Amino acid sequence: MNTSVIIRFLILGLLWLGLVGYILLHTQFTLYIAFIIVASAIIIFVPMYKKYVKK
Repeated sequence: MNTSVIIRFLILGLLWLGLVGYILLHTQFTLYIAFIIVASAIIIFVPMYKKYVKK
């Protein structure tokens, strides 16, 4: 895995974690919020994994 791919994962991961943290701090935690967080992680990270890691 190239350094550029690792940097892409780190930048997107930090951005995603920041947004999840913002959501958790400013809303009440419900099952719907948990679903949104899991769905967003799948939408962001699975295509990147398939494209860059699993060749």
